[in-house]
Amino acid sequence: MKRFGIVVAIFFSLFCFSSCGYNTLQQNEEGVFKAWGDVESNLQRRADLIPNLVQTVKGYASHEQETLQGVVEARAKATQTQLSVKDLSNPEAMAQMSKAQGMLSSALSRLMVVVERYPDLKANQNFMSLQDQLEGTENRINVARQRYNQAVEQFNVSIRKFPNSLTNKLLLNLERKEYFKADSDSKSAPQVKF
Repeated sequence: MKRFGIVVAIFFSLFCFSSCGYNTLQQNEEGVFKAWGDVESNLQRRADLIPNLVQTVKGYASHEQETLQGVVEARAKATQTQLSVKDLSNPEAMAQMSKAQGMLSSALSRLMVVVERYPDLKANQNFMSLQDQLEGTENRINVARQRYNQAVEQFNVSIRKFPNSLTNKLLLNLERKEYFKADSDSKSAPQVKF
């Protein structure tokens, strides 16, 4: 009878440890880190394309220096704002990153208005290629942000669900991750002026 009790205790212990969620929590956190890496990769792609776009536009619209300078400055600020995976739990750091990226998006929108004023530029094959790449990059950034938020949701739910919540509290102490949120200025529609 004593042996039977020991065997039952061993099986019960194995069952409890196999369903405690330790590995799931680790896997979900890695999913968040991977998704954030994808966001950063696409932001870097955009930052790499912008100088080429600015130079192409500059050749056609040399007197639009203020707009071009605004894009260059916004790109510089956006690339200076870096987040480590430790900052993914920091709402202030995420808000700062979102604000810098929002300023860059706004500057790019103003640049596209400049382009509308120069029909020869719009017909230029190099510009068209860059514009298509930039548009594709913006779409990739949006998809990467959505996937990041999905990974954050899965992670945040997993650290709050029982029995994972106990495992997290007792063993891991993982913190809730912040969602990628839109900049507060993006809630109002941009004004396009000619």
